Amino acid sequence: MARNRLYRSGTLVLEDFPTDDISDHLADPSSVVWLDLSRPGPEVFAAVAREFGFHELALDDASQGGQRPKLDQFPDHAYLNAYAVELAPDATQVSVREVGVFLTRQALITIRNDDSFPVEEVVARWDQNPELAREGVGFLLYGLLDFIVDGHYAAVQQLDDLVDELEDLLFEEDPRQIREAHRRLYVLRRALVRLRRVVMPMREVVNTLMRPGLHVITDPLAPYFQDVYDHAVGATARTESVRDMLASAMETNMSAQSNRMNLIMKKVTSWAAIIAVPTAITGFYGQNLPYPGFSHEWGFATSSGAIVTLSSGLYFVFKRKDWL
Repeated sequence: MARNRLYRSGTLVLEDFPTDDISDHLADPSSVVWLDLSRPGPEVFAAVAREFGFHELALDDASQGGQRPKLDQFPDHAYLNAYAVELAPDATQVSVREVGVFLTRQALITIRNDDSFPVEEVVARWDQNPELAREGVGFLLYGLLDFIVDGHYAAVQQLDDLVDELEDLLFEEDPRQIREAHRRLYVLRRALVRLRRVVMPMREVVNTLMRPGLHVITDPLAPYFQDVYDHAVGATARTESVRDMLASAMETNMSAQSNRMNLIMKKVTSWAAIIAVPTAITGFYGQNLPYPGFSHEWGFATSSGAIVTLSSGLYFVFKRKDWL
């Protein structure tokens, strides 16, 4: 499936026209074309290569997918790879949607290997800023990157909030809450790993685009791309902050587990000491030798009193030391 748009002198004049007419439209220097290809086959890539003369390495990256976010520059075009992300409310699912972008002086071509990339939201951003359309391909690229980077920042912010909620569970005494904290800690770590893979490189991608040698960003668009770059930097910094917070949460969790284990060991040891007293006394009086009170009731009363007195004394001593 293919979608397209034709801008002429900063005005949207055609949409979803026959792709075979693209060459005719590009003959006009004031024309800018957006072409979106969803799950294109080999024959489509071959036609695109003939039409625009894209480098075979860029076409290979676009056809295979799975590339890291990057920007490759060639003599008369550039290839950009990026990912839109969306985080489930509980972070159990991280949706990562790849898009490959070819840039020329008059065309922006997006390649999507599946239909999940929300291209309609990108189109909506273009329609929200029609006054920038006169800036050509840079305008189309700005709308696309602004949508992607804003999604990165929102996902990282959401993950940050979930980490804050997790910290409250780490000190719960309820075993069920403790197990839930362990599960959520694992889920958040897994989500952070996936986010870092696509968020971290975008700062360098946008920074490279802003260099003068690429001739994509015009002077009126420079503040807008600077805003995108600031958001990319902010998303990267917050990702590192969330990483540090998760590492701190893991250390806190380990310390809490160690403290709980020490408390359990103190209780077990204290009860063992209390139980050892009656064991020792009854064992002593069970020997096959005469002892004070042997065969007399007062001997039994004495041993029972010693058991109760010493065990109670140990119990109160351990309780005062908070070992029980």
